[in-house]
Amino acid sequence: MKRRKSRTARRGRIEIIPMIDVMFFLLATFMLASLSMQRLNSLPVNLPKGKAEQMTHKPPVTLTITGASKIFLNHIPVTLGTLAVALKPLVQGSDHSLIVAADSKAPQGVVVHAMLQARSVGIQHFLIAVKHE
Repeated sequence: MKRRKSRTARRGRIEIIPMIDVMFFLLATFMLASLSMQRLNSLPVNLPKGKAEQMTHKPPVTLTITGASKIFLNHIPVTLGTLAVALKPLVQGSDHSLIVAADSKAPQGVVVHAMLQARSVGIQHFLIAVKHE
């Protein structure tokens, strides 16, 4: 009579196919959820084909006034007297705007005089920088 051998210990296996299916399902779910969260405020149009020059992006010009009445033009210290001279090469060309980042403790007179100096150079639009609440 033959004796049965005792069972050999089988190692457990992790089936990877169901795990891949679950991961693809989660990936598709999150992709669709993120696409539905985007708000695209554009209208679909068929644009004509053609060759055009690449638009140049002009970096914004920032006028910073600290609470101690120090004036900076793109992180370069200037005075009220030299502001117009330093600003003129930065705004050559067409319509430019200036971002005014004034400290809440900065004297109003200094801010107004700096904006008047900028207006004398040709700045037409002023953007006031604020902190979101």
